[in-house]
Amino acid sequence: MIRLRRRTALGLLLGGASVAAVSPIDPVLGEHREIRPTRRHVPPVEVENRAAGQPWWPSQGGRAADDRRRQIQGYASTTSVAPGESIDFHVAVNPAGRFHVSVHRIGWYAGAGARTLLSSPELDGVPQPVPPADPANGALDCRWPVSWRLRVPESWVSGLYVAVFTSAAGWRACTPFVVRDDLRTAALCVVLPVTTWQAYNQWPRDRRSGTSLYNGYTPDGRRDPALRARTVSFDRPYADAGLPIHFDRDQDAIQWLERNHYDVSYATSFDLHSGRLDPARHRGLVFCGHDEYWSAEMRRATETARADGTSLAYLGANSVYWHARMPHTPDGRPERLVACAKDWSDPAEVTTGPTVRWRDLDRPEQALIGVQFNGIVLTPQPLVVRSANHWVWAGTGVADGDRIPRVVAGEADGLNRRLEPPAHVEDVLLSASPYPIRQSGRRVQGTHLYETPGGAVVFATGTLGWTMALNRRGHRDPRIERATANVLDRMIGRDRAAPA
Repeated sequence: MIRLRRRTALGLLLGGASVAAVSPIDPVLGEHREIRPTRRHVPPVEVENRAAGQPWWPSQGGRAADDRRRQIQGYASTTSVAPGESIDFHVAVNPAGRFHVSVHRIGWYAGAGARTLLSSPELDGVPQPVPPADPANGALDCRWPVSWRLRVPESWVSGLYVAVFTSAAGWRACTPFVVRDDLRTAALCVVLPVTTWQAYNQWPRDRRSGTSLYNGYTPDGRRDPALRARTVSFDRPYADAGLPIHFDRDQDAIQWLERNHYDVSYATSFDLHSGRLDPARHRGLVFCGHDEYWSAEMRRATETARADGTSLAYLGANSVYWHARMPHTPDGRPERLVACAKDWSDPAEVTTGPTVRWRDLDRPEQALIGVQFNGIVLTPQPLVVRSANHWVWAGTGVADGDRIPRVVAGEADGLNRRLEPPAHVEDVLLSASPYPIRQSGRRVQGTHLYETPGGAVVFATGTLGWTMALNRRGHRDPRIERATANVLDRMIGRDRAAPA
């Protein structure tokens, strides 16, 4: 109990929480004690969200570029950057003409969803080629020249940013990047799944030359898994208008976190892989979207963090599924490639094993997350509540067997009882939701939580529909919001009556 009280005190300091409206119970005397109100420290992201926001391009309409005509497209030189560092943008315009770049931070901003930070001067753009695929691994490496270099202002707050490319003719495309905070310790760090974004990227989606870790194209334009790439490169645009697949799931979580005044900073899969992100600096790590491709370095860092008392929240499903490598490019640049052969033929991994499923390496994802991928959900299904008396469900008003509509969606995780649970933990299954699978029959989705002896909370929603229920219009559900707040507040030691 002494350690738990210490963690709560630290969480209050790191989270910048306000004094609770109800006087807490003294753990020794067992009675209420009066606390005088104090001025709380306001975290930078909360201050940032007080600025006036502006809806960014997708919600404003406009002409979206596509991969057949490639009117305007571009990519960034890095997935994350710290204030004071520079990031390059490589842009192609077809036909040649003028264009400009605007930069937007994704957040809450009183519902606007983003804030425009700056725009570049007018620039000259020309068409650029689609490179031939690497014959050894299928990677497409564009190597287009630098079109515009941005030195990130020191005043920019950590977050998910999007650079939007707009041609003189009004065509638009974009590319995301993260601004880190390498100096300040936030209560929670959101780790954005850029390796999975790139794994699904089929650029160019032109029925001729695009490749991903899932498909290539046959000569007659059909997608064929047998022709997939074994390595994908960040030196290329994301398909069509530049929004990665599943990006909206991350966006929902980010807007909910910032709307509810959590003290957050942001990083990427590569930051976790490289060690730039030190989990020990945070009370918890939040993996908010579809986070399927993990290197051995990512998993090792996360397991060490859990053992040291850092909490983990997986707000999606099918996480930590594929073991991937992050090799250097042939000219020695790090963090531009993701390699995953998805079979036993990869000879490069002599220390951590080939790039197959983690469960095939006798390290199932359930050993870290608590549950693991068990199927694709054909149509959205209700989440069926279990263990309604657990603190995760406190204040939601649910009872065992209650059905929360459409929360089980996309992909689902479940508890595999044939596998050993994480060692020396107390765990609880918070839902048991049957759903039909593609082949035939039914499986059961499970939302799960366990706590370690070191004080870490590990929470897994077990569904890709969870973040939609936090923020998406037509999907938002106050029961899911409250349960999520209960989990994150427990991680950082914050008291609050309910989410905003």
